[in-house]
Amino acid sequence: MVKTQHKLQELQRNIASVYMGNAGAIDRVIVALLARGHILIEDVPGVGKTVLASAVAKSIDCSFARIQCTPDLLPSDITGINMFDRTNSEFSFRAGPVFNNIIVADEINRTTPRTQSALLEAMSESVVTVDGETRPLPAPFMVIATQNPYEFEGTYFLPENQLDRFLMRINLGYPSPEDERRVIRKQPAKTSLQTLKTVMTSEDVVAMQEQVDEIKINDDLVDYIIAIASATRQAEDLQVGVSPRGALALAQTARATALLEDRDYCIPEDVVSNVLPVCSHRVVSRTYMHDGDTNTTRRIIQQVLETVPSPA
Repeated sequence: MVKTQHKLQELQRNIASVYMGNAGAIDRVIVALLARGHILIEDVPGVGKTVLASAVAKSIDCSFARIQCTPDLLPSDITGINMFDRTNSEFSFRAGPVFNNIIVADEINRTTPRTQSALLEAMSESVVTVDGETRPLPAPFMVIATQNPYEFEGTYFLPENQLDRFLMRINLGYPSPEDERRVIRKQPAKTSLQTLKTVMTSEDVVAMQEQVDEIKINDDLVDYIIAIASATRQAEDLQVGVSPRGALALAQTARATALLEDRDYCIPEDVVSNVLPVCSHRVVSRTYMHDGDTNTTRRIIQQVLETVPSPA
């Protein structure tokens, strides 16, 4: 695992040379990549969401596409379309940007629900069906989506079944004064991002994802994850708790976190550190008003987490 750890540290440094904000957000995105998951980055405009997403994509030597989501974007603009070729009088498929390894869907909640749903099959099954024909997507495949808060003008709600396709949902927050000073002086989005070097190949990523599958997670931790999920389903303040898919996502992120920390086994902290980003967007509170705010569910899940005893 020495080679793996060296490459992961190099990836962290490479992203940090461009994204000069919350260092924890870098680790979250890397964990999602290792766990074969997708990540939703939500925050106000101008805090580096697109810079972080683009830095991850450009750090890996694989195909990459950026989709600027707008209200007039069509599903076929993402998946591709069958076009009639007059030369041979046949239809030929022109692949859309989703047929790349890493997709940056910028401001995903500014496009319509119909277009948002074009990503559902790709995110859950790594295939795309167009005109009845199913086509596989390349490996690795990851969607890094950014969105503005729902109270901003011109946004559409992401339904619960689409939110559930994201392994994690995170916020970046404002940078510290020191980091903001570095951003103003270096302006990395205009300079460093354009010339950012690649530090690993797509084959490296696939190999690391396979290593994550081999990380040991003992029965006590599996029972701990199930107990957390069960507690959310029984919580009085929650109308919908964490599903079995959510519990599986929590276990996979714990494994990925262990690999990032250079361990071949999981510890309780690997689970605890991922509960909020993995579970807060998968539950619905009883005072549910679809404003997209996860502060309430994060608070409830934190309270639930404090009631479930952690294994020694």
